[in-house]
Amino acid sequence: MNRKISGPFTKEKLADLKAGDAVLLSGIVYTARDAAHRRMTEEANAGQPFPFDLTDAAIYYVGPSPAAPGQVIGSAGPTSSYRMDPYTPQILDGGVSVLIGKGPRGPEVIDAIKRNGAVYFAAVGGAGALISQCIKSSEVIAYEEYGTEAVRKLEIEDMPVIVAIDSAGNSVYER
Repeated sequence: MNRKISGPFTKEKLADLKAGDAVLLSGIVYTARDAAHRRMTEEANAGQPFPFDLTDAAIYYVGPSPAAPGQVIGSAGPTSSYRMDPYTPQILDGGVSVLIGKGPRGPEVIDAIKRNGAVYFAAVGGAGALISQCIKSSEVIAYEEYGTEAVRKLEIEDMPVIVAIDSAGNSVYER
């Protein structure tokens, strides 16, 4: 049975989720991949603000394909999350509470998830066309020059995900 969770994604809403739980997510989600993560952390280290408020925010590791005529977005399947691991602890410490991608995470990320009461959700790889149907709006908000890897603000409705790592650090990849 799927649980439904809507943003903002507060630590209180996430606290009772357990690794393996099926969830339908709704609300605002930001997209960011490798290049955007690198740039956001470099800019933050230089004293510049992030391109969006990290407080209780969700980041989806996706580089969607271009939208066909009449569509909000193209295929929007998750990318491998480990590539964001060098930047993720800083972003979690900045207030992000939800990460969405695919694949296992490193020990530093798991420690940051526990430290911050965050949750890492796995979206189904290969299901980008299905996931794109859950995206109701898409707007580039930063790094437009990165093309598909630009930071976007998405409004999602009932996006199917699985709790891959819960706020206590329990992982479906460790079972």
